[in-house]
Order: sequence, then C-alpha cells, then structure tokens
Amino acid sequence: MAQPKIYQPIHPDIAGKLLDEYAAFHNKHLAHSVPVHELPWDPSIRNTPAVLGGSEPLKVGSTKDYSLSKCSVRVFTPEGEPPADGWPVFIFFHGGGWTLGTINTENAFSTNTCNRARCVVVSVDYRLGPENPYPAAVEDAVEALQWVYSQGKTELGVNPARIAVGGSSSGGNLAAIITHKAAALEPPIPLVFQLLVVPVVDNTASTEDGRYLSWKENANTVALVPAKMLWFRNNYSPNKEDWTKWDNSPIFAPEESFKKAPPAWIAVAELDILRDEGIAYGEKLKQAGVPAEVKVYKGAPHPIMAMDGR
Repeated sequence: MAQPKIYQPIHPDIAGKLLDEYAAFHNKHLAHSVPVHELPWDPSIRNTPAVLGGSEPLKVGSTKDYSLSKCSVRVFTPEGEPPADGWPVFIFFHGGGWTLGTINTENAFSTNTCNRARCVVVSVDYRLGPENPYPAAVEDAVEALQWVYSQGKTELGVNPARIAVGGSSSGGNLAAIITHKAAALEPPIPLVFQLLVVPVVDNTASTEDGRYLSWKENANTVALVPAKMLWFRNNYSPNKEDWTKWDNSPIFAPEESFKKAPPAWIAVAELDILRDEGIAYGEKLKQAGVPAEVKVYKGAPHPIMAMDGR
C-alpha cells in the first residue's frame, strides 16, 4: 500500500529540539495535511479547528452570547455566588492569524480560565480578514472593552474596576493593543492585568530581521512557518504602510503609553518564530517600569496553548 504523502515533515533543524509528545502528535495528525496557507482561500476553512489537539470545554455556571454593533461576544460565568463587588472579568481574543477562528475557538481555554481564576470570561468573536481587514478587528476589540466597562456591571455582574485582557497569537496582538487603547480613551479605562500568549507584536518582522533572531533560527519550525505568518499578515493587513502603526504592531506604541500599561505575563515558545518579539515586548514593558514576567516554553512550537487535550 502506498504511503500517504507528507506535506509537513519535521525538519532536521528542529527535530532534536521538539518535544517528543508534540512530534508524535504532529507525525500522526498534521504531517499528511496540506498547510492552510497553501490551499485556495475559502471561508469554509474556518469550520475546522485552527489548531488540532484541544480539549473539550469545561462546565461553567452559564454561557451566553451577546451581539455588539459588528461582532459578538461569548460570556462564560462561573458557578456559585459572585463576590460582593462583582466578578473580576477577563476579555479574551482567540488566535488564528486574524483570519481563522470562530466564536467557538478556544472555548476550552475560556472555560478553564473561568473556573480556575473564578472570573467571568468575555471571548470576542472579532471580524476577520481577508473579508474585514485591519483595523476591523481592533475596532471590535475596543468596542468589546467599552461594552464590558460600561455595561458589564448590570449585564454580566462584573466589577468594572477589575478588568484584565488577554489573547493568543493574533489575539495576543489585539490584547496588547487594547492595553494602549484603554489608556488613551477619554476617560481612560483602567486594566489590572494582561496575559499575552505567543503574541504577534511586530508586523514588520521577517527572516531578514536582525532584531528578532527567532524568525531565522526557527525558519524551519513546525506549525507557524514564516510563509504562513506572512499569509496571515497579508490577509489581515494588506497595506504594508499600516504595519508600523502601533495599533497594528503594538511594540511601536509610544513610551508614555507603555508606562500606563497593566502588569503582564507573556508566554513564548522556544521553537516559534514569534519568540523574540514577545520577549522584546516584555523588555519594553519592564523598561517602562511595568511588572512583566516572560516565560519561555522549551521545546515547544507556536500552537501549544490550544493543544491541551489528552
């Protein structure tokens, strides 16, 4: 019997560095599929999970969807009684390169956060490229923040003085941007924390970029190769002149804005092309006097956060 064609082999450059568990999963479930950026574009691609290997969502107290002006949000509320001053709230932005994902994406992460942190989670189903390019996703992120801040107490039972934001990959990009947007609003919206997982913070980065050696060092990585990242970038932000704007690449936000950012926890993956820009973002926060912890996951590629299944 003919062996199925391998479209995504594990390159020798990283084979010895990659976690054994991930390598086994990759060879079984991913190696024989055509990478999404090499397929003809069809929005129906979003009907399949952007990342395989995720767990099932956990049971929470309630789950409810709300429509905003141009997007929707899914709200997860813990079981039990809220604190006297209302639930803390975490606004979450899913990954998928601003191109993939739906309101169901990363529900497992949202429910885990809801239960383990005992907080309301508001997952934002922001508009996606290429149909709705930059700055549509940013506009939706700002609207979601303003809605939670102004309506959250009555609609969701949350404490608007305890808002945290976070996201993974492209969602980490939006979360980082929102911290700067929140500080610039009139009046500003106070945030207590930001959680950035393998975030995209610089859309000018490339394999020729001496600032971020991980783009070249991990050029032959698995999952998020440079060509795929550029495909995502161009779907979302087709005009190159936009890439240096800070609400596209938050690493370019003004220094004064960084000084107003909330404390951060940033996770990066050792074998991810985005590793070094995430580390650099953490350093900018620290230089601005903001508490920031950066965790490097050894042997891990880009999509591990969403691969928590057993």
